[in-house]
Amino acid sequence: MIDRYSTPELRALWSEANKYRAWLKVELSAMQAQAELGEVPSQAHADLLAKSQADPLDEAFAVRVAEIEAVTRHDIVAFTTALTERYGESARFVHHGLTSTDVVDTAQNLLLDESLNLVIADARALHAVCRSQALAYRHTPTVGRTHGIHAEPMTFGLKFLNWMATLERDLERLHTARERVRVVMLSGSVGTYAHVSPEVEERVAALWGWKVAPITNQTLARDRHAEVLSALAIFGTTLEKIAVEIRHLQRSEVREAMEPFGAGQKGSSSMPHKKNPVLTENVTGLTRLLRGYLLTGLENVPLWHERDISHSSAERVILPDAMQAASYAARRLTGVLRGLVVFPERMLKNLNDLGGLVFSQRVLHLLIDERGLGREVAYAIVQRSALKSWETGEGLRELLQRDPENPLSDDDLNRAFDLQWYLRQVDHIYRRFGL
Repeated sequence: MIDRYSTPELRALWSEANKYRAWLKVELSAMQAQAELGEVPSQAHADLLAKSQADPLDEAFAVRVAEIEAVTRHDIVAFTTALTERYGESARFVHHGLTSTDVVDTAQNLLLDESLNLVIADARALHAVCRSQALAYRHTPTVGRTHGIHAEPMTFGLKFLNWMATLERDLERLHTARERVRVVMLSGSVGTYAHVSPEVEERVAALWGWKVAPITNQTLARDRHAEVLSALAIFGTTLEKIAVEIRHLQRSEVREAMEPFGAGQKGSSSMPHKKNPVLTENVTGLTRLLRGYLLTGLENVPLWHERDISHSSAERVILPDAMQAASYAARRLTGVLRGLVVFPERMLKNLNDLGGLVFSQRVLHLLIDERGLGREVAYAIVQRSALKSWETGEGLRELLQRDPENPLSDDDLNRAFDLQWYLRQVDHIYRRFGL
């Protein structure tokens, strides 16, 4: 991911040097298990562990691996060669009985696990802001829209409550996806354990608190990675859903809420008055990437026979970039919602702009429930006045009062057009969330 859309934590996590530190963690864990089983000398593991702690792998090591790989054309061979150069005889028993993908795939799972922890923390922060705003605007009246058209009164807080609930499902998916990749694969060439004991894999998994991949070929099955990308892509759709709503509410014709606009910020190079929803538009763009990464992840699942590396080049891009895009977009959106500028007066004005049409269903129900009219008759009475209101701009209540077929009294109409009745109805929804 380009620096513009990356976070410091994930940029460091997916650096070349840290990738090699993850590879070394796998190698050292395997050596420890092999030493405990008497398969490699315990002293070799102890020496390598001590040297690696005293002289951790750094950017210079990554540069050296790249130099060696330019000759070997094999990244793991370059890595083990560079380890021997750096740590000497202690690295002799590194990679004993393992194949390249044992190290690469298991280490990549370490990076995915840590990355998902960061994304989950970002999702929780966004959830917390939605919860706070849902409480702040619990009874703030606004108009609900369907098909972009005024429908019925609701509260602004319900928008945040909906987003909060969606984010809870996103968090469940992200946690499940993280568990799916918290597995160790150390099964050797084509996954037969011919040159490495299954106990090595089991001991490493126990050491990390992870699970053993129950069966593999020479790679970890890529449906696991596709599930991670799917969880991120769905999380992205939540981010986009929120972003698109803010963009609509910021439109000049609506102007019910808008992104924070910083001191010194400029909205346009040519039009000084502009305040554009650039932050949420940015979020929308990044979530498109997440869906694209999922498609590539799905195409990475079918590989030739026991392995090929058609997935490898794509994963070097899509896995770190997907984590970056999700984390960056979530943090950006959290900032937008935390600093959201809200115009309750404009919301109320917009709600009333159609002369009470948004109360039509309440009138309909009073005609049916309290005056005993058939649904078709009641609907005809309300729609007749409603359509005239659309055409003339006259208020729905006034038109109903003049309709000789309307049996509702003024008191009935007072109840039908009572905004507070609608606002009170949301409380039972909040109670479902313990709010």
